[in-house]
Amino acid sequence: MASTFHGLETAKRGMYTQQSALYTTGHNIANANTPGFSRQRVNFVQTEPYPAAAMNRPQIPGQMGTGVEAGSVQRVRESFLDVQYQGENNKMGYWQSRAEALNKMEDIMNEPSDSGLAKVMGQFWQSLQDLSVNPENEGARTVVLQRGQAVADTFHYMHDSISAIRDDIGNEISVTVKEVNSLLEQISKLNKQIGEIEPHGYLPNDLYDERDRLVDQLSQHINIKVDKVPSGGNALKIAEGQYVISMFHADGITPTEIVNSANFNKVGLQSDPVAADSEGDGVVDKPNDPITHFTVNGEEITVNNFSQGRLRGLAESYGYKDNANNTKGIYPQMLDDLDKMAYSFGSIFNEVHSLGYGMEQDQPQSKPFFDGIADSKANYKDAAKTIQLGSLTSEEVAASVIGMNDGNGTNAINLANIQGFILTNSTQKLEGIAGSIDLTQLSAINNGTIKSFYEGIIGRLGVDAQQATRLGKNSEVLRQSVETNRQSISSVSLDEEMTNMIKFQHAYNAAARNITVVDEMLDKIINGMGTGGR
Repeated sequence: MASTFHGLETAKRGMYTQQSALYTTGHNIANANTPGFSRQRVNFVQTEPYPAAAMNRPQIPGQMGTGVEAGSVQRVRESFLDVQYQGENNKMGYWQSRAEALNKMEDIMNEPSDSGLAKVMGQFWQSLQDLSVNPENEGARTVVLQRGQAVADTFHYMHDSISAIRDDIGNEISVTVKEVNSLLEQISKLNKQIGEIEPHGYLPNDLYDERDRLVDQLSQHINIKVDKVPSGGNALKIAEGQYVISMFHADGITPTEIVNSANFNKVGLQSDPVAADSEGDGVVDKPNDPITHFTVNGEEITVNNFSQGRLRGLAESYGYKDNANNTKGIYPQMLDDLDKMAYSFGSIFNEVHSLGYGMEQDQPQSKPFFDGIADSKANYKDAAKTIQLGSLTSEEVAASVIGMNDGNGTNAINLANIQGFILTNSTQKLEGIAGSIDLTQLSAINNGTIKSFYEGIIGRLGVDAQQATRLGKNSEVLRQSVETNRQSISSVSLDEEMTNMIKFQHAYNAAARNITVVDEMLDKIINGMGTGGR
């Protein structure tokens, strides 16, 4: 039969278990505002009933319960929502990095406005038309030079500003690569700590939370997949084990392992020209123009094939070599377009200008209107950076097509008409000038006019920025929706915890009252029985 003190042991177990639940509730309340914390619960388990099945079991009607114990302290977490969150976080990181880069570029281009390149060039063309009406007017000639200087200065400003922000993006890539590697290292260390604790039958819930918080951060930078490996030993079935993290390539299928149960592989990059290892750790993290590939554990991955996420978005903004070894990217493309435009504008303008005459000149103007223009369209690079007003005086502006005829403004009309030249034409006739000029040799632009080419640049920038902003916001909304669902499961509700506290407190008090009842019963047995006949 059961021991006389059976009831005391049952009540004691109840007190201890409810006490553990109260302590866990206090831990939840204390961490209500801790980032990444998942609420914890005590899994109550019935203790083994009495008697155990055996040949010498006592002959009683059935098994009697022996109380309760805390089977485990488990965090409340839904892993499926974690996977969803990481996926949306990854998309958001990619599109937001592109949106930030494009929005900064929009601020520099500042179109349409009264201070953008389109307005400055429009004023320049207008000054030439005014000169064609009053070719002998000193003020009109001076305005043409001033407007030409403004055009050159605007090209310089845009080129320098875009280059400066591009350098900032390069520094941001360096910071991001270091952050990724730091996250990988921290996750690897947590893996080792978890692998040392779980085999003893414990659940390191706080380490789980910290590891998942770091994985969430990592998912914004690269697209990852998380697999779990058991720690072995006496680990509980509900133990989460150690994480093996793989980075998906751009196809979303091919994985590259970056964290396992033993160590981690750093992410680095390489660029053209070759970048130096500034930290001396064997991993390059800061690019020299442009990025050729990323490196992971000796594997070279081109930007086209690299994982989706913020890091790739930054690389696409900064500039990279595609699979055909061509330079691509948001900022390199804009710089290239500005160089094409500056070269084409400057070389065509100089050609037409060289066919005209300045005041009191009997020979065509030999001085270029713009300096810093390459002699061949194959060398148009950096034209927006180097273009500048030539060393002309106002009298040397070639407004006339007839020597020693200062009242002729026909060449000023030709110069003003440059904005409408169809650059796909092989030749272009000019007013008052015999013959024609070959635009295909003077222009690095292969379609439309100079004006339409610039409008195309701005239009494409606006569409790309709008798309990146829209998709970034959409991804953020979806991520927040998943996070709301995740928090509804894992976050600490103070109302719920206070309710649990009262529940566990009353259960504790009831177990204590049970001890009192058993104590009174034992007192009757010990002190009240066997006193007959006294």
